[in-house]
Amino acid sequence: MNGSYYKSPMFPGDSSYERDTQSPEELPNLAMEQSYIENILRLNKGKKVTVYMSFSDSINWRDKIFTGIIEQAGRDHLILSDPETGKWFMLLMIYLDYVEFNDRINYR
Repeated sequence: MNGSYYKSPMFPGDSSYERDTQSPEELPNLAMEQSYIENILRLNKGKKVTVYMSFSDSINWRDKIFTGIIEQAGRDHLILSDPETGKWFMLLMIYLDYVEFNDRINYR
């Protein structure tokens, strides 16, 4: 329909609903065509970053900063590991404000 990365909106239970069954390795190199956040984060896997997030509905965690190594990135999440504490974090992209890199960013 729109020929873009994301398929037209369909929902489970809809007879026309199709699940994307391709693994990330089988997908075309989208970073060259579309610079979505998850693609940029995937290109920088293994780099140390500082991630700034805002949780507007939380009283205790209004703004939070996470530091760690990019392990994985998906459409809706980012997985960081902190080698200093040994903790791993799965962060939802919906709360992402911005990412600060210490090194040059791989973009293509």
